[in-house]
Amino acid sequence: MPRPSLPVGGRLCLFSRDRWYRGFTLVLTFLCYTSYHLSRKPISIVKGELHKNCSGEARHGNHSIFDNDTSCDWPPFDKANYKLLFAALDNSFLIAYAIAMFFSGMFGERLPLRYYLSVGMLLSGLFTSLFGLGFYWKIHNIWFFVIVQVANGLVQTTGWPSVVTCVGNWFGKGKRGFIMGVWNSHTSVGNILGSLIAGVWVSSAWGLSFIVPGIIIAVMGIVCFFFLVEHPEDVGCTPPDHQEQLEHEPLLCQELEEEEGDLGHLTPSGEAVGGSASSHKEAPSAISFLGALRIPGVVEFALCLLFAKLVSYTFLFWLPLYLSHVGHLDPKNAGDISTLFDVGGIIGGILAGVVSDYTGGRATTCYVMLITAAPMLFLYNYIGQSGLATVIGMLIVCGALVNGPYALITTAVAADLGTHKCLKGNAKALSTVTAIIDGTGSIGAALGPLLAGFITDWNKVFYMLITSDTLAFLLLSRLVYKEVRCWCGYTARQRGCKEI
Repeated sequence: MPRPSLPVGGRLCLFSRDRWYRGFTLVLTFLCYTSYHLSRKPISIVKGELHKNCSGEARHGNHSIFDNDTSCDWPPFDKANYKLLFAALDNSFLIAYAIAMFFSGMFGERLPLRYYLSVGMLLSGLFTSLFGLGFYWKIHNIWFFVIVQVANGLVQTTGWPSVVTCVGNWFGKGKRGFIMGVWNSHTSVGNILGSLIAGVWVSSAWGLSFIVPGIIIAVMGIVCFFFLVEHPEDVGCTPPDHQEQLEHEPLLCQELEEEEGDLGHLTPSGEAVGGSASSHKEAPSAISFLGALRIPGVVEFALCLLFAKLVSYTFLFWLPLYLSHVGHLDPKNAGDISTLFDVGGIIGGILAGVVSDYTGGRATTCYVMLITAAPMLFLYNYIGQSGLATVIGMLIVCGALVNGPYALITTAVAADLGTHKCLKGNAKALSTVTAIIDGTGSIGAALGPLLAGFITDWNKVFYMLITSDTLAFLLLSRLVYKEVRCWCGYTARQRGCKEI
């Protein structure tokens, strides 16, 4: 008896089992990390409500219904040192995040990622909601908010190493820059959604600006627990080839044989072993912290990200307040307009991924965008408030140039380095490498908002951002030099160039 013809639905299915699972994993991890950033954003939106100029809030005739300019503020943020208190909140989260991130990657390598990520998201939801409950419990003690921020910073480190490792497990090199550039838009999408959701209640009941995002990330944690697949092998799919060669392969090449000697194969302890000594097959094992630091390029990109993330997170935490004070906008409008910076970040992340895939030059792509960002930040400081059209244009352009390199380094570059050929196919280092790079960057993320809190002049804040941006691209100079030499025809056989 002949087999029945394939149904129309079956003929319309254009995706193989492998592609379906890869796409599903990409979407799920995108939504997971979107919820992480969604839960971080409300603090920057609510700042304008916790401390604002009350004299213009409501008036009867020519007289304000408030006793003074701070009587509508939320104590203890009604004092003259409110910027320092806001900086304390930001840095309670960011310093805890930066310190814990260095350990989180190693935990992520040794624990089931699905459990690790799900528990982290549930706890993040709890602590985000606790901050908002301070409104309903009428808490005015700064230490309550600081402790909640510290706890939230610790548990939020579960997110980044886990999702990058999951994506790295499913995708080989190929068009990794483009794929991760699109995927990394979760950072900006989360910031935008967090701003819009927090803005709904910021002027009426700011506690809900935290509670609703807290519920969202907790729900996503439950979804992650039931649906996330860590490895292709777990569902019978084909694992990617992490050593696949690109058409344009001068990616981060260095003259290692002349300057550093033959790296060979890195063991978990970080020791270099020659090819003949490691020819026998061994089960992959997690790499040590020092072993991950020995992977060429990790230190340079980590330090570059420190300064790049300093700039990005200063905008993340202070841009709504800057727009509120300098542009004289109410907290909701300032929060809504600040999302344009993240729209630019989406464009910049995708552009950086596409260009770096085509050229094979991850470092050069970051370098060009960072060196262009410095004069654009200078322009934004001086002409950025001259009209609505100018504000929109400058925020999008600055967002693209600032967040483009940040997105590329934390995704495609981290995945490239975590599956470096010196590891001989052992992708176990991916979580640790990702944590080192993002943890170092998080130190800058903590320093930026802290310094902005101490600097009272907005012009000086922008000078700090320009200086940080300059240091970020200077730190990539050696890697850019190596890439350019490889583009000019210095092959690995001629000059000892090796992929980083």
